[in-house]
Amino acid sequence: MAQKASNKEMKKQAPHLEVITTHVNADFDALASMLAAKKLYPEAILVFPGAQEQNLRNFFLYSTSYLFDFVRIKDVDLDKVKRLILVDTRQKKRIGKFKKLLDKNAMEIHIYDHHPRSDDDIKGDFEIVRERGALTSILTGIIREKGIKITPDEATLMSLGIYEDTGSFTYSSTTAEDYEAAAWLLEQGASLNTISDMLTRELTAEQVWLLNDLMASATRNNINGVEVVIAKVRSDRYIGDFAVLVQKFMEMENLNVIFALAQMENRVYLVARSRIPEVNVAEIAFEFGGGGHPQAASATVTDKTLIQAEEDLKAFLLSRINFERLAKDMMTSPAVHISPEATIREASDTLTSYNISALMGIDENRTLKGYISRQMVDRAIFLGLEMRPVKEYMNVEFYHVGPETTLNRIQDLIIANKVRILPVLQDSQLIGVITRTDLLNILIERSSTPEFLYDSEGEIPRFVRKKNIASLLKERIPDKIIKLLKDLGEIADGLDFNAYLVGGLVRDVILKRRNLDVDIVIEGDGIKFAKTCADHLGAKVRSYPKFGTAVLVMPDGFKIDIATARIEHYESPAALPVVKLSSLRRDLFRRDFTINTLAVHLNKGHYGTLIDHFGAMRDIKERVLRVIHNLSFVEDPTRILRAIRFEQRFGFRIGKLTKSLIQNAVNIRCFENLSGQRLFVELKLILKEEDPAGAIERMDGYDLLRFFSPELRLTEEVREILKRIKGILVWFNLLYLGVSYEPWKVYFLGLTSSLSDDALSNLAIRMEVHDKEIVSMISARQELRQALKEVSRLKDRKHYSLYRILSPVTPEVLLYGMAKTRSEKIKKSISTFFTKLKGTKVSLSGRELITMGHKPGPLFKEIFDSILEAKLDGDVSTKEDEIEFVKERFGNP
Repeated sequence: MAQKASNKEMKKQAPHLEVITTHVNADFDALASMLAAKKLYPEAILVFPGAQEQNLRNFFLYSTSYLFDFVRIKDVDLDKVKRLILVDTRQKKRIGKFKKLLDKNAMEIHIYDHHPRSDDDIKGDFEIVRERGALTSILTGIIREKGIKITPDEATLMSLGIYEDTGSFTYSSTTAEDYEAAAWLLEQGASLNTISDMLTRELTAEQVWLLNDLMASATRNNINGVEVVIAKVRSDRYIGDFAVLVQKFMEMENLNVIFALAQMENRVYLVARSRIPEVNVAEIAFEFGGGGHPQAASATVTDKTLIQAEEDLKAFLLSRINFERLAKDMMTSPAVHISPEATIREASDTLTSYNISALMGIDENRTLKGYISRQMVDRAIFLGLEMRPVKEYMNVEFYHVGPETTLNRIQDLIIANKVRILPVLQDSQLIGVITRTDLLNILIERSSTPEFLYDSEGEIPRFVRKKNIASLLKERIPDKIIKLLKDLGEIADGLDFNAYLVGGLVRDVILKRRNLDVDIVIEGDGIKFAKTCADHLGAKVRSYPKFGTAVLVMPDGFKIDIATARIEHYESPAALPVVKLSSLRRDLFRRDFTINTLAVHLNKGHYGTLIDHFGAMRDIKERVLRVIHNLSFVEDPTRILRAIRFEQRFGFRIGKLTKSLIQNAVNIRCFENLSGQRLFVELKLILKEEDPAGAIERMDGYDLLRFFSPELRLTEEVREILKRIKGILVWFNLLYLGVSYEPWKVYFLGLTSSLSDDALSNLAIRMEVHDKEIVSMISARQELRQALKEVSRLKDRKHYSLYRILSPVTPEVLLYGMAKTRSEKIKKSISTFFTKLKGTKVSLSGRELITMGHKPGPLFKEIFDSILEAKLDGDVSTKEDEIEFVKERFGNP
């Protein structure tokens, strides 16, 4: 047997070290594996990364016949380590200080392990990882194959590792190779008496007391249909062999699953055992920074109290334990399907024939392309699209699973993502489907009290996301409006109605953007609610019975939009909706995008409760825009322009399915049936954005500009004009001239700058534009050309001539002119007009001219024009100067 090396001798070793190590809290299998690895790497040194289990420490303390060459980690120069040999672990968090070596250049890592893979695994240059009850069994096999001789003492210790990690061959993780390794070690002289002595040590009085407390504290918990025993104990001092006590408890009570927690000194120790495949205790131990096998695992917790550890344990158990029911056991097979090229009418017939709610779309290679729901088919037929191919309205963004996917994963996908139907694929081929109803039936089987929230419609049970954001509302909305919202909630209570804050204000509260547009939805009679509010708050009401809506105008002029919860259907693409009463959820379903479907309950007992029926919070977090149903753009094509506007405003991206639905709506020319007035309203809103150039680019990318005018193109010249407009408006705003203007009109002129006068007039007709300012802008564009020609021909430097030319032109047209022209002279002239000339006024009044003896009449205009000219050209500046100028020019009557 090798003699124990002194620290002095170790430091004399070669500058390039090989180190054999294992996991912290090493057990007998770890010790035995290190010894076995030493037989394979004779030049390596043996180093524990940290503490060992108590039974291992007792072994070193009381056994005088085993002396090994172990080195303390503090005596190892980590900079000299060139090869790290890891045994019985490959998890970063379990190798202590040796984790520092993983990022070291030229570090060679050899791994020998028998534990399941985890996300924390180290990647080795050389790895031997096999499923065995004990790692020592694997190393014993290698030693045997290489013909390496071992002593009886070494055989005994290696056998001890196998016996401990297989529970003396009783654990379900035990394999035939473990038996073979133990048999060979017995042939090499392993002592069964020694092994028995080490594994069956008599319990101390402290251990008996601890075991008694462990059994007394145990509770049986039914977690997702699986009985799990949880026990916990406390001790002011460390008591060894806690894992042995847990194992004894398990055997005495014949338990299938036990999780035991012990708080000793300043640490909490977790020991877990499982005899059933439904509970993988290694996964739970890993959450606490430990590890092990599916049947046996442990962890040491240093940053939590016993109570905190127990709460975390229960949470992990709820999320991890399941019936290991697999997709192949749950799915409906074969799945009813249809070709994506089939018509909507054919899809409807198939759905009716099989009495199903969704239909898979499979091509000739049996590759799944998407699915279409009965609801979508019915909507398409209602809109007269029965002869369109299914592929145009299929859901092409879908989750899918394999046949071996567990129930836990399936539940996560369906509930968290509100998946209606989940395809099961094998080698890209559809082999079955799992529906939301299938999952619901299984969950009801598992628990008599499912923890789900249901909406009030009595249809399909749905998981509704709810949380209270009252404090967030108070933080981001003025106190005056908060008080008003609470008043509305109390009035709703009095009417036995439900009141909800909805729309952009809720969305912008989450996004931390300013928005004071208050929209209220009432489950009840919205108009009656509005009138009652007016009586209580001294407000006025404008109601619209056809739509069940009203506007509440407060005494200070603040407006609140109130609507009855309603559903809408469209009798044809792009038509105005027909309205019927409904619930909150259906009201939200009619909205454009998921991010606009958030609602906040205002009634007193539920004030501040955020309701998210359609995954809006998830989409806000992921910064993605999604429509709620696949015919959204067909029903209302203006939503396409809204999608582009929101994408640019919020810095979101349009989802993959939503993009394809936009393209489909464009392809079937939905915009042709849309009134020009509605189209212009959306264009105007886009141009009112802070920087509309990005949205205009997206409109061009989707080929939308042609629906405004067939001649409208986003040429490079137009792009350059729009870019210059942005810079010019920034410059103009920073002048703080107090000149009132509307930036969107400047962008409108820039966007349409490539159109001829006739084409621009036709665009105005198509858009049903009755805005006098727009009509005048179109004529002003013609006048601008003439004005800029005159400015370019100006030879004198007198300002009055420039003022006379430019003053009739509106600020919007002039700013567009600055962006349009490439003449520096014209740009400078317009700049001079804004900064020095515009707003110049004559100080003298008509009354003062009369006092001076002049008679009212045409002469007054001549006098005032002369004064203005003199003032603009710098000949007069004060009122006194003007009086003297009039006397000199027009005399004293």
